[in-house]
Amino acid sequence: MFQPNMFDTHHHMLDMSHKSSDDELGKIRDDDFETKSGTETMEAPSGDDQDPNQRPKKKRYHRHTQRQIQEMESFFKECPHPDDKQRKEISRELGLEPLQVKFWFQNKRTQMKAQNERHENSILKSDNDKLLAENNRYKEALSNATCPNCGGPAALGEMSFDEQHLRIENARLREEIDRISGIAAKYVGKPLTSYSHLSPHVPSRSLDLGAGNFGAQSGFVGEMYGGNDLFRSITGPTDADKPMIVELAVAAMEELVRMAQSGDPLWVSSDNSTEILNEEEYLRTFPRGIGPKPLGLKTEASRESVVVIMNHVSLVEILMDVNRWSSVFCGIVSRAMTLEVLSTGVAGNYNGALQVMTAEFQVPSPLVPTRENYFVRYCKQHSDATWAVVDVSLDNLRPSPISRSRRRPSGCLIQELPNGYSKVVWVEHVEVDDRAVHNIYRPVVNSGLAFGAKRWVATLDRKCERLASSMANNIPAGDLCVITSTEGRKSMLKLAERMVLSFCTGVGASTAHAWTTLSAAGSDDVRVMTRKSMDDPGRPPGIVLSAATSFWIPVQPKRVFDFLRDENSRNEWDILSNGGLVQEMAHIANGRDPGNCVSLLRSANSSQSNMLILQESCTDSTGSYVIYAPVDIVAMNVVLSGGDPDYVALLPSGFAILPDGPGLNGGGILEVGSGGSLLTVAFQILVDSVPTAKLSLGSVATVNSLIKCTVERIKAAVMCDNA
Repeated sequence: MFQPNMFDTHHHMLDMSHKSSDDELGKIRDDDFETKSGTETMEAPSGDDQDPNQRPKKKRYHRHTQRQIQEMESFFKECPHPDDKQRKEISRELGLEPLQVKFWFQNKRTQMKAQNERHENSILKSDNDKLLAENNRYKEALSNATCPNCGGPAALGEMSFDEQHLRIENARLREEIDRISGIAAKYVGKPLTSYSHLSPHVPSRSLDLGAGNFGAQSGFVGEMYGGNDLFRSITGPTDADKPMIVELAVAAMEELVRMAQSGDPLWVSSDNSTEILNEEEYLRTFPRGIGPKPLGLKTEASRESVVVIMNHVSLVEILMDVNRWSSVFCGIVSRAMTLEVLSTGVAGNYNGALQVMTAEFQVPSPLVPTRENYFVRYCKQHSDATWAVVDVSLDNLRPSPISRSRRRPSGCLIQELPNGYSKVVWVEHVEVDDRAVHNIYRPVVNSGLAFGAKRWVATLDRKCERLASSMANNIPAGDLCVITSTEGRKSMLKLAERMVLSFCTGVGASTAHAWTTLSAAGSDDVRVMTRKSMDDPGRPPGIVLSAATSFWIPVQPKRVFDFLRDENSRNEWDILSNGGLVQEMAHIANGRDPGNCVSLLRSANSSQSNMLILQESCTDSTGSYVIYAPVDIVAMNVVLSGGDPDYVALLPSGFAILPDGPGLNGGGILEVGSGGSLLTVAFQILVDSVPTAKLSLGSVATVNSLIKCTVERIKAAVMCDNA
């Protein structure tokens, strides 16, 4: 994108001349550094014996042997700054004086510094030449601009800067739309003629359940990881882009630290105890940034702090490992991968680590579009006890520059506290086109509870508690249901973690999913998709049908969460339990809130006596989950004895409960945003054990009926109690 602020300051750049420095550095003879030592003293008399007529002898150099040079070169690669003890050791081994060794290392460091400076100078000169050429190119483009009225050459000042910017932007967008349309045509077999991302609702294909039309439409049921997934087509940066990425990351780190530490007037307190970014003050404080906000995007900015039960080193390792990061924040990160590691850091840790990444951020509902970002992540240690990790978008380098979301410098500042705790200050600052968000989710998205800093720190705090509880050894054995075996606890928690991850990655509106809407008048839309499971030991083989629906109910989220997680009320909504009582067989608490736990349940009236139900419930101030999956009783016995849980087949189903806005108002829960709940119900059912079988229409109708019946039971139960 044409960013004027990136070029306004080019005329301030001085022409870089390196002749004098290069000539001066050129006088340094490299082999003098490598083979000679300046440690020999001048052979001249001293004191009273000195003859004034006698000229002092020239300094005599000592040439080192090839072996001495090789040994010191080898040591230099490991340690360029040896201490006194190391120098004495080297001198003893090589038959040299310690002072000779000292000066050899000094000379070697000077030589390396000179070489690095020459290399950096050449890079800077090359970058300067590129900027000058780019300036000239823009000057030429502006000089050839045409008048908007007559089409002739535009005189100086005749076309405003804003109009120039808009014309360039429009031309780029037209080219990009044509290119994307061509790509899409390859996948769907016809040109892309409508731009569905501008629709006020999430795009989905309609599939009528009527007997006359259902058969004709059944071929449109979407598949997970379908052909329209362009997420994995993004490649890493070119070598020419890398210096710019480094510069952008350094500037983003400086901005993040200032954003995390500044107060008023940059951050202004609001009525509901959150902080709001003063955009005018932000633009004054950080005038350059990553360029002006694109048309059609709005700003979301938030800051939150929390003290978590995890040391700063472990936190940094989670944030810099894409697999662990996406696992810990699986409710927010639906997919992520590292495209290229530009730097792994120094001194054996992540200080200075630089990674180019792409990620997709979600809300657990098919009604909220995901936000895809292509960005660089930079980690830096600011002091012994403070680290920072920052993300910033690389939209200008992205193969597909059209983006509905981009990240301004966002991330966290981590400060070490006593007893293994850490204080985390989190900043989220994005620009996004949220016009496709469903109306019932607009208040929670606008409040920052869906994608803002509060959700990130609440999730982090809860996951740190979960990890701490999994490592606990002093478990009281008072309750018969509590699992006290350390190995059994770890295996069961690991299995539950995989279940939660599978549920969260499959319930959102990820571009990897091709949801199909089953339309039925007078009720909430149900979205379905299929997946073929073949060679995954953690899933049963066959055709899996996923179904999900989201809706609003005028009941507080805590009431809905407590109802759904309680095994005593499960028979009120779980059709498959046949109305029988459900008993808790095992229990693991994994947080301060009693709602954060993993349970093993058994239904008294279940038709399958060899099956148990694994359930994890978790809650924080920004949302709650109740996720469960049927498990084989033999496999669970292996897990409870400390066996490998990776081979236990799971098909998770469950609920995601979000507040419908920032909080309760004084007039009761009358409309969306007044303190009710946004509930997503999602089922996964194995409809055929043969992966190559065709999906039957009866299976789709059965799942649709099951999910709608469950929704009606939940509404009746919680709203009756609420009344």
